[in-house]
Amino acid sequence: MHAPLPWLMLLCVVMALIAVSIRRIPEGHAYTLRRVGGQMRTLGAGLHLVVPLLERVAHKIRLLNNVVDVQTSAFKGRVYFQVLDAGRADGVIDAMADMLRQRIPELAASSCTEDDLATRNLHLKAELNRDFSERGVLITRVQLS
Repeated sequence: MHAPLPWLMLLCVVMALIAVSIRRIPEGHAYTLRRVGGQMRTLGAGLHLVVPLLERVAHKIRLLNNVVDVQTSAFKGRVYFQVLDAGRADGVIDAMADMLRQRIPELAASSCTEDDLATRNLHLKAELNRDFSERGVLITRVQLS
């Protein structure tokens, strides 16, 4: 007769491995996974199977309602953006705030001076979308004063 303890231990190990392998990604989020060989894959909302020792979560990306506060000597306000393609945005999502804070003064200095705040903000939004669209990011609103 077989001893039940080794079978019970094996069953516990298998259940623990399954529990670690299943990832639940909330709605409105995407995860990018990196494999040991450097390959990347993107997971959308839902339940997914992840290979525990071969893959790790590189970024947890919020797709909607991202806000960056911008405060410079000339501007103060917020820039709102959403991620359209998590795979392309993976490389810049951590530096997005710094990139926006650097790019806005450059665009404002090079553009014509707008008297109307709304017109200036629309112009900045269009220019920022031109810069960030190939990175999978859409600027939805610019509110600078």
